[in-house]
Amino acid sequence: MILAARMAGMRTLVPGVVLCVTVAMAASFLTAHYGAPVMLFALLLGMAFNFVEPAGKFQPGVDFASKTLLRLGVALLGARVTLASMTELGVMPFFLAVTGVMLTMGLGVALAHLLGRNPMFGVLTGGAVGICGASAALALSSVLPRGPKGISERDTIFTVVSVTALSTVAMVLYPILAKLLGFDDTQAGIFIGATVHDVAQVVGAGFSISDEAGNTSTIVKLMRVAMLVPVIAGLAFFLRNRGATDSPPTRFPTFLIGFLALTVANSLGLIPGPVTTVTADASRWFLVIGIAGLGTKTSLGQLLEVGPRAATIIVAQTLALALFAAATLMWWP
Repeated sequence: MILAARMAGMRTLVPGVVLCVTVAMAASFLTAHYGAPVMLFALLLGMAFNFVEPAGKFQPGVDFASKTLLRLGVALLGARVTLASMTELGVMPFFLAVTGVMLTMGLGVALAHLLGRNPMFGVLTGGAVGICGASAALALSSVLPRGPKGISERDTIFTVVSVTALSTVAMVLYPILAKLLGFDDTQAGIFIGATVHDVAQVVGAGFSISDEAGNTSTIVKLMRVAMLVPVIAGLAFFLRNRGATDSPPTRFPTFLIGFLALTVANSLGLIPGPVTTVTADASRWFLVIGIAGLGTKTSLGQLLEVGPRAATIIVAQTLALALFAAATLMWWP
């Protein structure tokens, strides 16, 4: 009886999951042929299926993809992070990672208050800008409160679209800016890794300068990815104690336990290279499928309702992070 019920429940997920997988495959095809970020394609293609009946047969699978599979994708990112790779570059990248997140999130809350937005929107955008772009936005949205006291799904979609677009612009402009500022390859790699939002764009920008800059930028970026653990754990604890949400998290988020466990295992050399490669590919696919699911749940009209004040917040955070990183590199003793 229990097994039959579970099988029936799984069958209800199939239509929506198949839809999201199809959208993700189409997005990956377009990325391979046209070079634009796969996350952006997945969102836009998913939004093209927003006409699907919300209460219809696709909804359970779409909800599963946009929540469970997204969190699994974030957890698997931990297999790309090692503690040893983070210590090779000294103290400054740690300082940039930690202080950069504090700067963007603090600025986000302040601007949200000033511009009449919910402070939680500033937390969401600040974490996305300061940590790892779309992945951080999706992870943060899973623990932030919903409704009038928190964020909405369109806030999450808007943040993902914005950080993806800004990250693409930064991938082109930041290597030029690093050269104009007179940074050597290591400094340029640190600057790019500390400022560009998404991992893929960090890699593209870093290796467009040199192999040394590319490797350095990737390591610094993974330091920022590792900030997911303390930031989300701290937010979950803070929100639970404040009762700031109608459905506060009751335990440490499971997907972060997975992220942390994989990071430790990878640092100890317990994950073979081929497994790391497979895990990275799986993480990417889960994230893209999840974003496709989010896209199908959001209409363009709803996205535009977020308004110019929201765009002002996220652009200001991006510029502040870039200025902070450049100033630190120029004046670090």
